[in-house]
Amino acid sequence: MARCGLLGLCRYETNKLVRIQSVRLGSLKWGLNATILLFICIMMLWNREYQEFDLVVSSVTAKVKGVAQTHLTGIGDLVWDVVDYSGPSQDKNSFFVVTNVIVTKNQKQGKCPEAPRNGRLCQTDKDCEKGAWGQQNHGIQTGSCVKFDVLKKTCEIFAWCPVETKTTPPRPALLAAAENFTVLIKNNIRFPAFNYFRRNILPEMNDAYLKSCNRANDSLCPIFRLGDMVRDAGEKFSDMAIEGGVIGILIKWDCNLDRLMQRCLPRYSFRRLDEKESNRTLYPGINFRYAKYNTVNGVEERTLYKVFGIRFDVMVFGQAGKFSFIQLVIYIGSTLSYYALTSIVLDWLIGTSCYSAEVGQNYSEKKVESVQDKQKCVLCVSYVDESNIQLLKKSLKKSLQDVKPMSVQPRKEDTGHLRAALSLLQPGVDVDHDAQPPLNHKPEPKPKAERPSWCKCDCCAPSSLPQEELCCRRSDGACITSSPLFERLVLHRPLLEAVLLYHDPLSPPADRGQTAALRHCAYRQYISWRFGEPPVDTQPAIPSCCVWRVREEYPSPDGQYSGFKPTRMVSMQAYANGEV
Repeated sequence: MARCGLLGLCRYETNKLVRIQSVRLGSLKWGLNATILLFICIMMLWNREYQEFDLVVSSVTAKVKGVAQTHLTGIGDLVWDVVDYSGPSQDKNSFFVVTNVIVTKNQKQGKCPEAPRNGRLCQTDKDCEKGAWGQQNHGIQTGSCVKFDVLKKTCEIFAWCPVETKTTPPRPALLAAAENFTVLIKNNIRFPAFNYFRRNILPEMNDAYLKSCNRANDSLCPIFRLGDMVRDAGEKFSDMAIEGGVIGILIKWDCNLDRLMQRCLPRYSFRRLDEKESNRTLYPGINFRYAKYNTVNGVEERTLYKVFGIRFDVMVFGQAGKFSFIQLVIYIGSTLSYYALTSIVLDWLIGTSCYSAEVGQNYSEKKVESVQDKQKCVLCVSYVDESNIQLLKKSLKKSLQDVKPMSVQPRKEDTGHLRAALSLLQPGVDVDHDAQPPLNHKPEPKPKAERPSWCKCDCCAPSSLPQEELCCRRSDGACITSSPLFERLVLHRPLLEAVLLYHDPLSPPADRGQTAALRHCAYRQYISWRFGEPPVDTQPAIPSCCVWRVREEYPSPDGQYSGFKPTRMVSMQAYANGEV
């Protein structure tokens, strides 16, 4: 057994192919294959599927240039340079530009009333808790209730006084001139897998170029005007400058490092990243506070600035590709399955009425070999008043005559058997035409039983087995056993003996006392006559009237018959030996 198992591994199996000679199908096949090949090539070149890719690693620095002048109430004219409007250091890959400001000057450490918006109104000192502090308070309560103005009284606090009272930023923005500020962005990138370095300031960009370049006519210029970036993001700088916001600067590197097609240049785009509608968010824009301190007469004072502005976040992403033979082979292997679409389309076309029903039937029979489950018995039935063969499932409850067919197939004539049988019937053939029936006298005809309900020819016998309840006709009419051809092809003893001798030329003559071989040969004659070549994996069912007519002609000596037992089609030698 082990040896057989090992030998079973040493074999190769192939799929069954059917070759159809057709100009239309051949042209369609090569047309589909050419279309698929064209699609594969276009996608390979478009997506560079032949390359190995690596993601970018980058660093960014920025330099903002510009000067603006503002006039602040109580302070006067101020000049803002890069130190003033850049604010404190920001996160990595981002920079901040002040566009609006609220100033509270001359603050000192001391006691003063809390602003009504940040504290609560009071009537007496009992309404104020000493040492209390809240999230919105500017300081710590002293426990006293003092006047804030003529109409309102608030709790006194110990804080930087006077407290900041203005909350709404000025309109228009005080530093609206920041729209004309410029920023130089320096971006260094690296692709580790290819050990490739690059920066957005290209080698051919010298100092003179950077002083004169303009993004209006040069998309690679690394110097950007703030107003242009906000505009390209779909916003208006004067509106955004009031409360501030966030602008994303997107730098995309899509590099091809192949020698013949080498290209690695940045592409810039801009978009707003924060929610711009004030009524849709609780705290719109961006703002923070910082102070400038000084000492007057030995007392420390400060000027508090609440600044609004725009933060620019630089985001770098991209990839580089370089030719890889391994990636090319992987892509080719993955796309070979697309050619299966050609077979699917052609099989569908042949299997439908769009092409040819005759070709489709022939193709299906040649390519597909049906195999039935061992427990599933499919019978084929041929009626004398219908030209097709019907396939039915065996039923243990319904008579075979009443079972609905699963499918209907055309009958294939067994031309070889028909020619052989007709040749044996021709004059001059050396057969015993004067041979007598198998017994010296025919048995007395039995009284005719009551006609079964499923019988249409009035010649069938009742049976207790549903699979034997089958008539030769679908509708009422004459029985096939009354046909002269039935006598000549199925019952004629010289013909049956010749058929047995035809299949086994060296077999001895059949004993006239043993009619089993002749009876089963008659069954085989009927099957070849009425079914031709039965469909694969089906068992022909012989009508009851024909079975009983054969049994009357060639009876069993003991009068016992095994009855209908569906089996696969067997050889003629088995019939000759009486094995079935």
